Amino acid sequence: QVQLVESGGGLVQAGGSLRLSCAASGIIFSINYMGWYRQAPGKQRELVAAITSGGSTNYADSVKERFTISRDNVKNTVYLQMNTLKPEDTAVYYCNVQGRSASRGVTAFNSWGQGTQVTVSS
Repeated sequence: QVQLVESGGGLVQAGGSLRLSCAASGIIFSINYMGWYRQAPGKQRELVAAITSGGSTNYADSVKERFTISRDNVKNTVYLQMNTLKPEDTAVYYCNVQGRSASRGVTAFNSWGQGTQVTVSS
C-alpha cells in the first residue's frame, strides 16, 4: 500500500511561518490528487488546499493569499507553505494523496497521513 509521512508541524507565534511536507512511498504508478486538510478540536475536518496532477490548485477562502501548496512529482511529495499564521490556523493537519499503485496490478489508492500538529500562539 501507499504510505504517507508528514513533517514540519510545530509551535509558532502569530504572524510566523511553517512548511509542512508529506512524502508518499510505495509502488506508485501515478498520483492525480494531493491535498492538505485540517481538524481543530470540536470541529470537522476541512480542506485547506489541494493540487492536481496538472498543477491546478484550490484553497479554502480562509487561507488564500497566505498558504501555498506545491508538489514534487519526482519525490512524490506535497508541501504546504504557511505564512502569516493566525491562532485560528491551529489544528492537526493531514495530507491526502490519491492515485494508482502497482503493488498488486494497477489499483486505485486513497491514503491519509498520520497528522501533524500546528499550534499558533497569539
